[in-house]
Amino acid sequence: MGLLLIQAQAIGLGVIVVVFVAVLFVILLLASTVRIVKEYERGVIFRLGRVQGRAKGPGLILLIPIIDNMVKVQLRTVSMAVPPQEVITRDNVPAKVDAVLYFRVMDPNRSVLEVENYILATSQISQTTLRSVLGNKDLDDLLTNRETINEELQVIIDGHTEPWGVKVSAVEVKDVGIPQGMQRSMAGQAEAERERRAKIIAAEGEYQASERLSQAADRLETPTALQLRLFQTLTEIASEKNSTIILPAPIDLFEPYLRAQSGNTSSTHSGNGSSKSSQVRLGEEEEAKAQSSSEQQAAAAMQGLDSEGTEGRTTSLTEGVTELGEEPPRPGSF
Repeated sequence: MGLLLIQAQAIGLGVIVVVFVAVLFVILLLASTVRIVKEYERGVIFRLGRVQGRAKGPGLILLIPIIDNMVKVQLRTVSMAVPPQEVITRDNVPAKVDAVLYFRVMDPNRSVLEVENYILATSQISQTTLRSVLGNKDLDDLLTNRETINEELQVIIDGHTEPWGVKVSAVEVKDVGIPQGMQRSMAGQAEAERERRAKIIAAEGEYQASERLSQAADRLETPTALQLRLFQTLTEIASEKNSTIILPAPIDLFEPYLRAQSGNTSSTHSGNGSSKSSQVRLGEEEEAKAQSSSEQQAAAAMQGLDSEGTEGRTTSLTEGVTELGEEPPRPGSF
C-alpha cells in the first residue's frame, strides 16, 4: 500500500515537471515568434535560409518559430574615424594623415547579403583609398585643397561601397602631420612670402603717394593756393606751442613790387644818365689828384725827419692825410 502511494506521488511529480517544461517551451517559442523593430532599424528575414522580400519594420514582426530568422540592420548615419595612415606625397614628403567617414545603410538586404561585416569593410576600404589618393598629391595640395581631396575621397569610397547598399555621405581629412624640419622650412617660406608682400605694398604706397604729391604740386602752382597752404602750415605749427616759427616767403609774392621798383630805377637812370656820367668822371679825377698829393707829402715827410722824433713825424703825416679828407693813420704805422 505504501509502495503504491510512493509510485503515485512519483508519477504526479513527473507529470508536473513535464507540464512545466512544456509551458516553458511554449513561452520561449512564442518569445522567438514575436519581434519588435525600432524606427531606425529594419529586419532582414530569412526563412529556411532564403530572404523573404524586402526588409521588415518598424513595429511588431511575427516570425515562424524555428523556421524564420531575422537580422536587424540600423539605418542611422555612422561616423567612423579612419586610423592615421603613413603616406608619402608625390613630392616625396612623408606625412601622417587621419580622417573621419560618414556613411549609412541604404539597402539592408544588400548590406547583409553582399558583405560579411559592412562596417569593417567600409573602414578597410577607406584606409586603402586614403593612402592611394594622398600618395598622388603634392604636399601643397594636401594642405590647401582639402575640399577637393575630400570630394575625391568621397566619390571613390562611395563607388566601392555602393554594391553593399552603403552610402558614403562625407569624408573629411582631419589632420596632416609632417616632420619638424619640413615645418621649419615652410615657416621660413611663409615669412619670406610675407616680407615680399610687405615690400610690394610699401612700394605701391610710395608710388601712389608720388602721384598724389604730383597732383598736389599741380594744384599749388597758383600763388593763392600756395599762400593758403602756408597759412595752414602756420596753424599747425602754432598748435604745437613752439617758441620759434620760421615763415618762408615765396619770391613770387614780391614779384610785382620788384617789377615796379625796377621800372622806377630805369626811368631815373635814363633821365640822369649824362649828368651821372660826368660826375663820375670828375670824382675820379679829384681822387687821382688827391692820391698823388698825398704821396708827395708823405715822401717829403720821410725826408725831413730829424730829432723831433716819432711824434713829429706822426703829426705831419696826420695833418697831410687830414687835408685830403682821409682817416689819420694810427700811431706807430706809416
